Amino acid sequence: MTPDFISLFTRPDRAWTSIRQKEDANSLHYLMHLLLLALIPSICLFIGITYVGWSLVDEERVRLAADSAFQLCLFLYITMVLGTVIMGLFVHWMARSFDVRPSLNLCIGFIAYTITPFFVAGIAGLYPNRWFAAIVILLAGLYSTYLLFTGLPAFMRQRSSQSFLYASSIWGVALLVIVTVLVSMILFWSFFMEPTYTRTVQENQSYGTQQERPQEEPGGL
Repeated sequence: MTPDFISLFTRPDRAWTSIRQKEDANSLHYLMHLLLLALIPSICLFIGITYVGWSLVDEERVRLAADSAFQLCLFLYITMVLGTVIMGLFVHWMARSFDVRPSLNLCIGFIAYTITPFFVAGIAGLYPNRWFAAIVILLAGLYSTYLLFTGLPAFMRQRSSQSFLYASSIWGVALLVIVTVLVSMILFWSFFMEPTYTRTVQENQSYGTQQERPQEEPGGL
């Protein structure tokens, strides 16, 4: 982990200034950050959906076959990287309306660092539970929003009077891009990759053997 990665969670004000200086020195400085951190959700989700599984009903665990899980996690990785680039394009396009002229790489880099909380939240994939995942994603979204609104003026070197509207526009577009890209990826994977699921039922251990369990009467009575 780089000092900038840590300081985004401890001293984000200093982090944005440092990140901008490094981006000015190397326009692709963000690339390693993006490509490495995007692995966290993919790897953790692969482990979670193949070894841990999730439950839709009581006493049942659903898991994905390793090949299907690999396909899903690969598509997830590509989607996160592609979504970051798409958002960078939108940020670069919208900049013309707010008196700033950042390069395309600066815009992509800004998004890559802004969504860092989502990459870290990918650790939740180790335990695939919908309520747990929803809470973690919500917290990541809140902190990413904080990074967006507080980091934009410093990173883009923009007047605060305009940065709020610019950040609000980015936030709205980001929501649309996330939904569109993720839903498209999941639908493509579901319909064209033919995923293989396995289901296991946890048997009641209160009876020693099958013969010791109460048998149903004919007719289900």
